[in-house]
Amino acid sequence: MIGSFTFENLPCRVVFGSGTLAAAKAEVERLGGKRALVLTTPQQEAQGKQLGAALGSLYAGIFPGATMHTPVEVTAQALAAMQACEADCVVSLGGGSTTGLGKALALRTGVNQLCIPTTYAGSEMTPIVGQTENGLKTTVRDAAILPETVIYDVDLTLTLPAGLAATSGINAIAHAVEALYARDTNPVTSLMAEEGIRALARALPAIAARSDDREARTEALYGAWLCGVCLGTVGMALHHKLCHTLGGTFDLPHAETHTIVLPHALAYNATAVPDAMKRISRAIGGGDAAQGLYDLARRLNAKLALRDIGMPESGIDKAADLAVTNAYWNPRPLERNAIRDLIARAWAGEPPVATGVAA
Repeated sequence: MIGSFTFENLPCRVVFGSGTLAAAKAEVERLGGKRALVLTTPQQEAQGKQLGAALGSLYAGIFPGATMHTPVEVTAQALAAMQACEADCVVSLGGGSTTGLGKALALRTGVNQLCIPTTYAGSEMTPIVGQTENGLKTTVRDAAILPETVIYDVDLTLTLPAGLAATSGINAIAHAVEALYARDTNPVTSLMAEEGIRALARALPAIAARSDDREARTEALYGAWLCGVCLGTVGMALHHKLCHTLGGTFDLPHAETHTIVLPHALAYNATAVPDAMKRISRAIGGGDAAQGLYDLARRLNAKLALRDIGMPESGIDKAADLAVTNAYWNPRPLERNAIRDLIARAWAGEPPVATGVAA
């Protein structure tokens, strides 16, 4: 039986396919842009300059300094670059770090954004930006943050190494997992969440087996888009809070952190969200949902322990304290000791363990 719910469709234009990067100039023009600043990480600067050449007279310059967790000082540098070249819009080419920088600039200036993702981060589908200042990561939700247009080009993901595809893809799955038990979940978002999880759970092992599998790459990007829509449409809970805390405090890589924490956060909430657990199990092909996601990460040769991506053991208690400091919604009440145990298991790379009683 379907009860009452609220569903708000976010106003974002999506261009999906292979070779769609060629539409970038037309999409900037469609947004009314005259001078576009291209944003990339240092590693993707060459790609950004190629895109700039394709934009022709619309290309105002490039800022190749995007970095993890959107530090406010980097945003200030990009803002200065934007003003120096008199840009009236931004084109973000890259993963979540680059998309985050574009969103931070839009929040400050109101400029239009064209996002061109090269990973499965999903950030391009949300009106949310996470920013880090003095080692503390905070999030802002505002309609001005949502990109106006997103170009998904499967061709751009073909060179994404299988290892990065794995963690980026599980990061995307995390968005859909939490959408299934969000406080403001609804039937439409739940349909997209289950389909997104299914697509990625099927595509990622195929990519691991054959990196140039175009059909699998297409399905993975499609799944990532659906999961990103989920992230942008409904609220999140313990998993995302924990990952923001861990990533911002210990400067941990974003996708790897999500990959490691997800099975443990899901196990923590399992008894409180039986319907979501059934949907996740169905999407990944049966079995226990939390253990199944842990096994998927292991099968993809992803790292399973926070200690292996740079978190010190001494940080476990600090992370547990921070996780319960600010009140936020979660289907199971936040219990400091149980959360500490969760983080300790994730730090050690142990399998997830369901605890607690139904809420």
